[in-house]
Amino acid sequence: MRIAIPTEIKPLEGRVGLIPEACADLIAVGHQVRVQQGAGEASGYPDSAYTKLGVGILPDAVAIYDWAELVIKVKEPYGPEPQMLRADQTLFCFLHLAANEALTHSLLASGVTAIAFETLADGGGLPILAPMSDIAGRIAVQAGSHLLWRPEGGKGLLLGGLPAAQRGRVVILGAGQAGGNAARMAAALGAEVTIFDTQRTRMEAMRELGANVTALYPYQESLAEAVATADLLIGAVLIPGAQTPHLVSRELVGQMQPGSVVVDISVDQGGCIETIRPTTYEEPTYVEEGVTHFGVANMPGAVPKSASQALSAAMIPYLQRLASGQWRDDPVLGEALNLSGGELIYPVLRDQYLRKQTKKSYKIIIILVNWGNRAGKATGGE
Repeated sequence: MRIAIPTEIKPLEGRVGLIPEACADLIAVGHQVRVQQGAGEASGYPDSAYTKLGVGILPDAVAIYDWAELVIKVKEPYGPEPQMLRADQTLFCFLHLAANEALTHSLLASGVTAIAFETLADGGGLPILAPMSDIAGRIAVQAGSHLLWRPEGGKGLLLGGLPAAQRGRVVILGAGQAGGNAARMAAALGAEVTIFDTQRTRMEAMRELGANVTALYPYQESLAEAVATADLLIGAVLIPGAQTPHLVSRELVGQMQPGSVVVDISVDQGGCIETIRPTTYEEPTYVEEGVTHFGVANMPGAVPKSASQALSAAMIPYLQRLASGQWRDDPVLGEALNLSGGELIYPVLRDQYLRKQTKKSYKIIIILVNWGNRAGKATGGE
């Protein structure tokens, strides 16, 4: 199979779809692999690192997409990329389509077959998403801690505190891969950590982190009380393939002290905090309700070398099965399929999309009826 790795073009996204060693494993079993010129440089892999292992270099994105049968990316198609995809191609990358209706329409129009990293489930986990969640959880605390500094507009707080100074308060929504890593990082810094989850086993694991970690069920009153006093609020809720529900309202964010910080790791799925919106590393923050918000949708892109190595290691077992061409009957890969031949396949995504379309149709009918009533009254008819 012809496997192509384009350069990531999302702002300040330095990761690469496959590191050279992973490409070499695919070549060893008979596949052809091509990388766009310069695709690995930000991750510390120059073109020479690929060519010495038998990987071909193509000059630009047009050449890459023209040549490819299987496209391996990190982030979802961006800018002109959706228009370069074709119905005879397979795309394997993060997609996060639940919160991106425009991209969903573009990919459906292309006819491409697309399998998403974030919906690939195996053994009760999300093995390709997991290492990126590990990184995002840690970055969330590092970024949040920095944004609490006074020069960054924060309240001038050292998150972990020190003798004669109070510890900072960190509230985390979700104790999964990302939230759990955020809790470990915040606890190690010495902050007072409160983490919410619905699963007892996760709550037990969080309590084991130390006496400065409290794990609670997200009752509305308990959540509201914790958020209102938080110095750093981290959202880390994931429903595979679906848009994340808002657990924290704008009103509740407004009750946080000025200079507090919100970081929502789930922003690429819509976010679990009502005031969050996607940002990039070019302009990572904004202020709403007096609170600094960090909404970067590709947080692991800040550490591309570490992230690319971890991503390739997690991906390669599934990529080898995908490249064999016999993947549709594979229980893992087949169930991770998001769309193909102009149709939405992933059940949660399809159902959400259909609900949105039904609501839009209903709104249009109401508008037309109201318009008709107004027009009838204006002309004296009825």
